[in-house]
Amino acid sequence: MNTRLKSLFSFLMIIALAFGFIHIYFPVQEYSFERLHIFLFNLCSGGTILLYYTQRRQRMSKTVRLFFLFSLLYAFSAFFKVYPLTLAVSALLFVLVEKIRIQKFSLVPVQFLQARVPVSEKFHQASLLCLSIGIAMASLVIINNEYTHWVHMEKLTLNTFFLGYSFPLSLVTLSLIFSMLKKIEGADRKVIMEVCFWTITLGVIIFFVFILFEKFIPQVFVTAALFTAVVMVFLLYYTFADRIQQKLFLTSGIGFLIVTAITGIAYIALQMQDGYDPMKTKWLLHIHVFASLYGWNLCGLSVICRFDDFPIKLHSPSVIFVHWIMALVMAPLGVFYGWAAVLAIAGYAYITFTLFFSSNGKLAYDQ
Repeated sequence: MNTRLKSLFSFLMIIALAFGFIHIYFPVQEYSFERLHIFLFNLCSGGTILLYYTQRRQRMSKTVRLFFLFSLLYAFSAFFKVYPLTLAVSALLFVLVEKIRIQKFSLVPVQFLQARVPVSEKFHQASLLCLSIGIAMASLVIINNEYTHWVHMEKLTLNTFFLGYSFPLSLVTLSLIFSMLKKIEGADRKVIMEVCFWTITLGVIIFFVFILFEKFIPQVFVTAALFTAVVMVFLLYYTFADRIQQKLFLTSGIGFLIVTAITGIAYIALQMQDGYDPMKTKWLLHIHVFASLYGWNLCGLSVICRFDDFPIKLHSPSVIFVHWIMALVMAPLGVFYGWAAVLAIAGYAYITFTLFFSSNGKLAYDQ
């Protein structure tokens, strides 16, 4: 990825995080800045990087450029609640994603059922399919809630569905991780890899359904299954992936994913208790969200953006340490305290610029 694109995406990611804290300084009841910051990170930055990575061209294609521009229009129209424009843009985004997915794979995702297809490719196609389906489902939610009112459910809101835009980023990062396990693709362990693929992809969908219907006990079981699959991915990756610099960042990313699973189980357990007070568990929810978005997803996106540049010259343990402090401590605190928000943005800017712009060389300083 060239310097101009890295500058664009790193700047947008930092702006996205800043919008997550802006309600502290400019409290506005009518608009949800959290919605905007999720869209800018997951859909605009993450979605565009996913499509760019899929095409693997030196320059951003016209299709990807159109997706990026329309995704910005989508984010701000949804933020300002100009829903007719959001729906029109959604149709265009869906077509662009499906165009790239079909060019890369096929119209019908038959590869999911083919044993000879590497698991990494299955995760890759699933990420694209999840992005296009997420766009379509969010549109249906807008139509239902704003115009038809056919279905009445407390959780059936756009703010619930916009979190689904992080799933494609998770899946493409898992694709990257499994691509480094090619040497065990032909062994008996591939069965474990297939089980991980189906557990994670189907588990996320089933979990989302249980969220909508507010079924807490099934959520616990599904989350436990997802946690087990993530731990298995960690063990496979740590044991069999080649010892390269990318492995440090992606291993750290899986660590964030494990934290996401643990905090998710804890949050559901607290919701099941009598006298549950949402305000008292808000801090746990924010740790869960930041560990996923700005921990796990950032690790994957940064490796994808520097895919052809490794090794890069930096002290990886120091960057990873700052990353964990930022994602699990400063960013969750920043939702409640202005001083922590400033420190979180500064720390995140340091991590982003370090990962995106550290020079590459033949020798890594700290593999």
